[in-house]
Amino acid sequence: MEGKQLGVIPLADALAEAAKSGLDLVEVSPTAAPPVCRIMDYGKFRYQQSKKVQVSKKSQTVIQVKEIRLRPKTETHDLEVKIKHVRKFLDQHNKVKITMMFRGREIAYTEIGRKIMGDILNTLAEEAVIDQQPKLEGRNMIMILSPKK
Repeated sequence: MEGKQLGVIPLADALAEAAKSGLDLVEVSPTAAPPVCRIMDYGKFRYQQSKKVQVSKKSQTVIQVKEIRLRPKTETHDLEVKIKHVRKFLDQHNKVKITMMFRGREIAYTEIGRKIMGDILNTLAEEAVIDQQPKLEGRNMIMILSPKK
């Protein structure tokens, strides 16, 4: 009976065949006409399925979104330190959300923020791909970068 098809048989005969071989009758495709069943050891099948799930979880990587916050008045050295942090996050295969915060009257100088965002993008051109262009949302300008493959 190893892998061979028995054809269309009544339910009682299928259950008797499964009991004779000491295995379970498992419905594989209930939507088919007629429904498709299989004679197998269901406990062993479930164990193998759980092992497959464990192996797939072990091999997958979780991508996080890290955030770097800036202001238009951030000095060049501080900006270089922030870019170093962005590089570190990209090396760890994480996405980076760069947020430029405008406080008070700084909102009138969004072009300065765009220029700083452009400089950051030019600096990280070899390591990063831009997911979202710099976009003003309220008082924050947001840009999202992801690592190159």
